Amino acid sequence: MAFRRSLYAKYGGVHFMQMAPVQDINKFVRELPDEKRDSLFEVLHELNEAGLIEIQNDHHLLDPMGEEHPSHPNAIDDLQ
Repeated sequence: MAFRRSLYAKYGGVHFMQMAPVQDINKFVRELPDEKRDSLFEVLHELNEAGLIEIQNDHHLLDPMGEEHPSHPNAIDDLQ
């Protein structure tokens, strides 16, 4: 059975699917060069490219309070 878990990035609220165990993801991030670890965007991009996560382009974001919002006003119907 494949490993899949739906999550949101704590900062930025990007929706993604976790495709590998946390230990594998942490090891990968620790081994990234410093210039790729200084940006959450870059880390998410590298994890996505490596197949450890799958960024969901569903236009849904999570705010700091943990509430889901569409990325544009006309997408409110997507949440229902």
